[in-house]
Formats: sequence, structure tokens, C-alpha cells
Amino acid sequence: MTALAQKESTSALLLRRLRSPEAWSETVDVLAVLTAASLPWSTSLVAIFNALMLVCMVPFLDLKAFLQHLKRPICAAPIALFLLALVGTLWSDAAWGARLYAVNPTVKLLVLPILLYHFERSPRGHWVFVAFLVSCALLAVASWLVAFYPNLTIKPGGIERGIIVKNHIDQGQEFTLCAVALAYPVVMLLREKRYWLAGLLAALAFGFLANMAFVVVSRTALVTVPIMFAVFALLHLRWRSILIIGAGLVAVALLAWQVSPQLRRTADTISSDYQLYKERGAPTSMGLRFEFWRKSLGFFVEAPIKGHGTGATRGLFEQVAIGGADKASGEVIGNPHNQTLNVAVQWGVIGIVILYTTWILHLLLFRGDGLAHWIGLLLVVQNIFTSLFNSHLFDFHEGWMYVLGVGVAGGMVMGARRAEGETSWFLTRRTAGKSC
Repeated sequence: MTALAQKESTSALLLRRLRSPEAWSETVDVLAVLTAASLPWSTSLVAIFNALMLVCMVPFLDLKAFLQHLKRPICAAPIALFLLALVGTLWSDAAWGARLYAVNPTVKLLVLPILLYHFERSPRGHWVFVAFLVSCALLAVASWLVAFYPNLTIKPGGIERGIIVKNHIDQGQEFTLCAVALAYPVVMLLREKRYWLAGLLAALAFGFLANMAFVVVSRTALVTVPIMFAVFALLHLRWRSILIIGAGLVAVALLAWQVSPQLRRTADTISSDYQLYKERGAPTSMGLRFEFWRKSLGFFVEAPIKGHGTGATRGLFEQVAIGGADKASGEVIGNPHNQTLNVAVQWGVIGIVILYTTWILHLLLFRGDGLAHWIGLLLVVQNIFTSLFNSHLFDFHEGWMYVLGVGVAGGMVMGARRAEGETSWFLTRRTAGKSC
């Protein structure tokens, strides 16, 4: 009887959980946490957890409120970019397989409004950021181990220094984001005189930076880290603090330059790659980018208003390829390694306007002070500047970093503003009632 009663009690509890909107909301939060934790390590797990998260939002979704939410400009802009990619298949000359394949990178943008909606109502958005930070910290430890013991890597396709999974670009984006994002809580904790916790987070941030200086150096990170720190300094520090911290960072950078051959080697390749490209037309990393950008500007001029259509980029490069595989001019690619040009070639000025509207609206969303404001702003700034050298909004890893981070942080910001508005309304009504 006792066992039967316990079984019935468990069944009743499970049934109540299945009927509870709060339980489904908690499940969505857990799946968002798992998505963030798996992002530095796996693409398959990100897709699985994200799909489950979307499914768990359906049973108790307030459809009327959600449709009203989609009318907000911050939601409408990324949806418009997806719709443009879809409609752009109609005037493209590429094969239909190539057209639909080119639509795929924009599909993730549809998840952004959903995350904004959910985390505007959820109090657990910070769980997602903590999970991503812890996961990246574990990845940094693994990166150091692989640097000394290369055979430990589980990366398919050969050994790459300090890389256990994925590649140096993805890892550099993660570590850059974590290192700069930690600057805000460190400064806040120092102001509150909580020195031990501030020191612990500062050590973690320097650990990420040390990995980027001595183990895996990303040229994109070298360019964007100073910009991101400058944004933080201008927003959150006084001029005296900026000068002191700036001098300290310059000293640390000079020290890293002196003691890190990997850092010097990476920096030197920028100029040497350019020289080889100019003198011999060699397909170096920097040379290829210049070649892609030059040709893409020509494609844009040919169809400036609506572009050549979704998926047309590779076919255009095939038409102008000359010189063979040993020349940069002979390279054929479907991605010009610049987000603006990627959009411009396919969808012209219309696409550029929607892309920049999306970025600007998301920048404006994160005006204000607070950790969620800072993380959201940082994600948008990072995406804008790294997209000068890559199409990061459309890339899987960096694109999901943007969608997940901006979705969670934006939802938290919107939820806080809504709570402040409701509090102000309540206090106004209460004051009015007393005066009567």
C-alpha cells in the first residue's frame, strides 16, 4: 500500500509539473543553460538543446502577447533579414540547393525574438552567462593541456596548437568575450570593497588573455580586444582610472610581446601576408581577404539595390576566377569574409539597411548600467567589429553567441524596465489614492 501510495504521489506530482507553466519555464531555462554550456565544445549539442528549448516554450505560450512582442523593432529587424534571404532566392541565378543553403545561416535569427520574449519574463537569465563562463574556463584549461600535450586533442582533421575542439577563431571569440565581460563585475566588486572575489574574477580574466597571448593567438582578437576594453573604459571608468589602467595594460601588452614568440609570429604574419599578396598574388590569409573584398565590391556595384540574390556569391566568384589555385585571384568562395559585403552581394542596399538597423537597434537596447546591459552591449560591439573580417552573424558559432547572448541579456534588460514601469505605476496610483 505504501509503495502504491508513493507511486500515485509521484505520478500526481509529475502530472502537476506537466500542467504547470512555471515548470515548463524552468525547463526552458535549464535547456538555455545547457545550450550556453555546450556552445564552446559542440555544434550538435547546441542544435539539440536549442530545439528542445523551443519545443518546451510552446505548451503555455501566450500567443497574443508573443505576436505583440514580435512587432517591436528589435524583433522585427532580424526577422526581416531572414525574410529577405528567403525572398532573395527568387531573383538568384544559383541552383536551388545553393539558394536554400544560403538561407540557412539566417534561420538562427528567428530564435532571437523568442529568447527576448522568454527572458523578459524569466528571473534566471544570469544562469546562462555563468554556464558559458564556466564552460569557457574549462576550455581554457583544456587548451593549455593540449598546448603541452598535443595528442590530447579531440579536434577532427589534425592537430592545431592549443585547440582541443573547433578552431582558433571560435576559441578566440569566446575568450575575448569572457575576459572583457569580467571587467564590469571586477570594477563593481572593487567599489564594494569585495577584494577577494574581485581578485578571483580578475585572475580568471587574465587567464583568458594569457591563453590568447601564449597559446592560441587570433588576429581578429588582437584587433577587437583593445576596442572592447576602450568601450568599457569610456562607459564605466573615470579619466584618472582610464589613464592608470591603460598604462598598466600597455605595460602588460609590451611584456607579453617580449616573452611570447607566438604573439610576435602572429602579428608579423599580417604584414608578410600582405606583402606576398601584393608582390606575387599569393593566396595568403590577408591576401585572400583583400581579393574577396575587392571582387565583392565589384559584384555589389553590378546590382546595388537588391543584389544578385540568395546564394549567388559562389557563382559570381567562379565567373571571375583567374590564375589557378596558387593565386589569390583564382580562389572561389561563397563567403567574402566581411558581413556587410556578404549581405551587399546577395541583397544590395536593402540588405545593408536591414543589417545595420538590426545592429543599431540592439545597441540602443543596451543603453544603461548593469551587468546585462554590459554583456549585451559587448556582444553587439564584438559582432560588429569582428564582422569586418568575417561574416560572424551568419557563422554558426559566432552567430549563436550573438543570438543567445543578445536574446538573454536583452530579455533581462526588457524585464527590468517592465518591472520598473509597473513599480512606478503602482507608486503613482498609491500616491494618488492617499491624496484623495
